[in-house]
Amino acid sequence: MKTREVKQRDLAALTESLSTAKSAMIVSFQGLTVAKDQEFRNNLRAAGAKYQVVKNTLARIAVKGTDFEQATDHLKGVTAIAWTDSDPVVLAKAISKFMKDNADVYKFKTGVVDGKLVDLKQVTEIASLPSKEELISKLLYVLNAQAQRIVTVINAVPRDLAVVIKQIGGQEGRAAGTPAVEAKSEEAPVAEAAPSEEAPAVEAAAEGGEASAEGETPEAPVEQAEEAQEKREDDNDPGSPEAEQAEEAEKSE
Repeated sequence: MKTREVKQRDLAALTESLSTAKSAMIVSFQGLTVAKDQEFRNNLRAAGAKYQVVKNTLARIAVKGTDFEQATDHLKGVTAIAWTDSDPVVLAKAISKFMKDNADVYKFKTGVVDGKLVDLKQVTEIASLPSKEELISKLLYVLNAQAQRIVTVINAVPRDLAVVIKQIGGQEGRAAGTPAVEAKSEEAPVAEAAPSEEAPAVEAAAEGGEASAEGETPEAPVEQAEEAQEKREDDNDPGSPEAEQAEEAEKSE
C-alpha cells in the first residue's frame, strides 16, 4: 500500500505532466490480460504518448485548473489516462485503432483535444487526418516542387535567351550574305555584256569576209573577156592553125 508521501509525489508528477499536455484520452477496461496491457502500452509509447492507470480522486485533483478539468465527470470506475504534448493526431490514431480492435476489453470514455471535449466518433475523425509528420512531408514536397519549378524557370531564361541570340545571329548572317548574292547577280549582266560587245566585231569580220567574197566575183567576167579576145585574135591571125584550117576549107569549096 502506497504511503501518503508516495501518493503526493505521484500527484505532483501527474499534475505537472498534464499541465503541458495538448491532448488526453480517458479509457476503461475489463478482463485485461498482462499481454494485452503491454501491447496497448507499447502502441501508445510508439505514438509518443504517456499512459497511466490512476485513481479517480487523484486524477480529479491533477486536472484542476487545466483544459482536462471538463472531463472530470468521466473519472469514474476503472480509469486510465493516455496523454501527449506532441501531435494529437498520432495519439488519436493509436487510441481509435486499439479501441476498435479490442472493443471486448477496452472502452473509450472521453478525450480532450486542443481544449475541446471529444467522443470516440470525433477521435476517429481526427485519426483520419494526416499526422504532423505527414503534413510536413507533404508541405516539403509542395515546396520542393515549387522550388523545382522556380529553378526550371530560372534556368529556362538564359537557355531561351541563348536560343534567341543564336536565332538573331543566324538572321544577321543570312542578311549579310544576301548582298553578296545580289552582287554576283549584278556581275552576271556585265559578263553577258562582254560577249554582246564582241558580237559586232565578229559580225564585222563576217561582213568583211562576205565583202571580199563579193569583191572576187567581178574578176570572173574579166577573165572570160580576155579569153574571148585571145580567141578572136587567134582566129584573125593568118599564121595560127585555126586560120590555116579556115583557108583550106575555103579552097576546098
